[in-house]
Amino acid sequence: MSATRVRVGLLGCGNVGGALAEVLLADRERIARRTGTDLELRAVAVRDIARPRPAALPADLLTLDAGAVVSDPGVDLVVEVMGGIEPARSLVLAALGAGKPVVTANKELLASCGAELWGAAARAGRDLLFEAAVAGGVPLIRPLRESLAGERIRRVLGIVNGTTNYILSGMAESGATYAEALAEAQQLGLAEADPTADVEGFDAAAKAAIIANVAFGAGVVAGEVDREGIASIGPDDITAARRLGFAIKLLAVVEEIDGAIAARVHPAMVPLTHPLASVRGSFNAVFVEGATVGDLMFLGRGAGGAPSASAVLGDLLDAAHNLSVGGSGRTPALAALPRRPIEDLVGAYYLTLDVVDRPGVLHAVSGVLGAHSVSVRSMEQEGADEGARLVFVTHPACERDVQACLRELHGLDAVRRIGGLIRVVDQ
Repeated sequence: MSATRVRVGLLGCGNVGGALAEVLLADRERIARRTGTDLELRAVAVRDIARPRPAALPADLLTLDAGAVVSDPGVDLVVEVMGGIEPARSLVLAALGAGKPVVTANKELLASCGAELWGAAARAGRDLLFEAAVAGGVPLIRPLRESLAGERIRRVLGIVNGTTNYILSGMAESGATYAEALAEAQQLGLAEADPTADVEGFDAAAKAAIIANVAFGAGVVAGEVDREGIASIGPDDITAARRLGFAIKLLAVVEEIDGAIAARVHPAMVPLTHPLASVRGSFNAVFVEGATVGDLMFLGRGAGGAPSASAVLGDLLDAAHNLSVGGSGRTPALAALPRRPIEDLVGAYYLTLDVVDRPGVLHAVSGVLGAHSVSVRSMEQEGADEGARLVFVTHPACERDVQACLRELHGLDAVRRIGGLIRVVDQ
């Protein structure tokens, strides 16, 4: 049986686009034989013609005019891996308006303009697929959108940024400082020269917004995700966490609480017995808690050109098949669900205080905690420079009360420094 030919226009040829182009050119016959879909790479829009490209990519496929690729009647399907919001947004809308399915890996675009783009896809009756936008090569979006479409998902929490996981893993395994682990990640190409998007949680927040929309239909944009990065995490926190039975991870957490959506990104103390605690290096892992299915975890390479290109290729084949039969897959159905801000959430906390070592200090600190309804589950005292360090793990408390407690502790003359405040993940 002959394969159905689908002509592909590629917008962007960086790490992901270049890896995808190589696969499409080198494996075209194998893919056609296995899937019944012949993917012909028709044109590739780039910003710089002179930049080195995969050797197998013919120069006559390259163009500087992305709009011409989208409008070309010889292109059936568009893949957008340019990044950024504009001109990617306009190009995706133009492709959908022309009746062409779109596959994208652009998390920033979807986290900011997802509702508009999914609406355009629904009106056009064409696919807008984005498996690679959240966890790279890890199959997550399709299971959430299809296999778990009817599941009542309670919570999704995951390591969705490989750079920060590499840094925190390095600190835990070698005793390196944050700065040392970051420098190593940069040397290996796992962190950018300006690592702000990763280490301050912006990348993970965009992915959390997409997860909120797919898993809960919540209509969340990236700016609504509470966000905290990892720059304040020190070796002492890593050491204390392990002693107390935890690993520190930067987590994206999205959950439904009494009909409201809470979406946040922050460092978290994960129990060593939890599957996420053992995820090391640049791997991504997402843990899904469902009312009927129970617990599921998706693990794999979350970043890099080849893993992300694999996810794009899977979407490309789905979109090509749907196009050939005149249909499309399911798009996220969004509703304006109320938001639950992080100040209203209840959970346990790890807290360290550097204090003056004199009688009555612990009593004063305990009084402040008690006055704000923050109950202590465990407490350790260690020696510290010119004083002592108090390490607390609390029982569940409201974030608003914990923050009020910190403000009052700042005012105690016996408290020299408030160190780590890290939220603890429940089992």
